[in-house]
Amino acid sequence: MYKVLIVEDEDIIREGLKYMMDWADLGCVVVAEGRNGEEGLQKIAVHQPEIVLIDVNMPIKDGIQMLADCPQLQNFSSIIISGYDEFEYAKKAMEYGVSEYLLKPVNHEELKKAIAKVKREIDQKREFKLLQKSIATPGDIHVLDLETWKENNNNSELVHTMVGYIRENYYEKISIQDLVNSLDMSATYLNRKFKEHTSFTFNEFLNRYRICKAIEMIKAGDQKDKCHCPRGRLQ
Repeated sequence: MYKVLIVEDEDIIREGLKYMMDWADLGCVVVAEGRNGEEGLQKIAVHQPEIVLIDVNMPIKDGIQMLADCPQLQNFSSIIISGYDEFEYAKKAMEYGVSEYLLKPVNHEELKKAIAKVKREIDQKREFKLLQKSIATPGDIHVLDLETWKENNNNSELVHTMVGYIRENYYEKISIQDLVNSLDMSATYLNRKFKEHTSFTFNEFLNRYRICKAIEMIKAGDQKDKCHCPRGRLQ
């Protein structure tokens, strides 16, 4: 799962980005949010996101200054969100390696395309770093590094399996215990790996996903008859 941070001062836009996108379907999880550039820097240091959505015009510290002041700038890919009248100003963000530039109001299909592009960039960076490491590291240590990479990749696949189970069964009464037997791993281990990759426990992610799907139903006008989010089952 790719960890996403949303830095946006307008509550309605920030909440819309967080809950009205099926992030799990994109292979992503929103791990944190910030209301200004200063909070954004703090969240980056704590959560180490791979993707950061950044508004340009924010109080305390704007999005451009946030990028300028960020010591971890090379560790994530960024997508700028801006109003029409901020275009010239937002172009300065290109100096800081911004991957995509979206205008408000954000079109969700355009955002999906931007996320897909950013994910490809992230994967290419990871492969390049691995290649650099393998060239610089001789003999047995090289083998050890590749084995470590394979182990991390397997852990990521494990989390994808768990997220897939949530997506397919969120409307039922489910828990992490359901996966213990099928994956032949303890609930403690599964929860630990899940939180490492998503910043949430299994139950926290499940509840968040149910909220997203309930909002989708409300938007479609089918909440009375078709909303499958189980009443009283938020854990």
